[in-house]
Amino acid sequence: MGKHIIAQRRGHGSLTYRSPSFRHVSEIKHLGDGNYKIEDIIQAPGRNAPVLVLKNENNEKKYMLAFNGAYVGQEITVGNAESTSVGSTNFLSKIDDGALVFNIESRPGDGGKFCRTAGSYGLVISHGESVSVKLPSGRIKEFNPGCRATVGVVAGSGARDIPILKAGTHIKYLQSKAKKPYTVRGVAMNAVNHPHGGGNHQHVGGPSTVGRGAPPGAKVGRLSPKRRNKSW
Repeated sequence: MGKHIIAQRRGHGSLTYRSPSFRHVSEIKHLGDGNYKIEDIIQAPGRNAPVLVLKNENNEKKYMLAFNGAYVGQEITVGNAESTSVGSTNFLSKIDDGALVFNIESRPGDGGKFCRTAGSYGLVISHGESVSVKLPSGRIKEFNPGCRATVGVVAGSGARDIPILKAGTHIKYLQSKAKKPYTVRGVAMNAVNHPHGGGNHQHVGGPSTVGRGAPPGAKVGRLSPKRRNKSW
């Protein structure tokens, strides 16, 4: 009988592969409409982008992703239809073409799903029945005009340029983001641990390609390519 491969163990969600949520500062989503003042800029575990500590008009503490140019004491607005300054949050229908935005909602009201990592941003291209935004991957995605986004670029763009120097530091850095710090080749494992394992020498021993409909225990090697949209 075989054993679960690493991908199955990660999907099971054990503590080994689960992000340490008790260390996280807060869930980062778009704030309610109003005016906010930046009280502090902090580093949140599990994120490579800084986080802003805000106070609203009722002196309640809130959090949002930091943007390039943010400073303590700065005032930002959320939901003001006339404000499209850097750091303000507004509907995509109200943001001009050519603006850089981040933390874009996938559906109106979900709090933001796209362009949330350090240094990432989307480019607003055009408006119509939907709003076209060019994502960091180069893909142009259509969004509902009622989706909200924050104007600017996520701070911390040099996060990946910092030398880590020590293997142990690198492992702890990745573990805080629930990422595996190392990868073992399937052909280097025993047959009981991986479909590519076993044999008198390291070799796959069968077809290295697998269909996308294969069960999780067999979905290793090269996956079949995604179906392309031929309307381009």
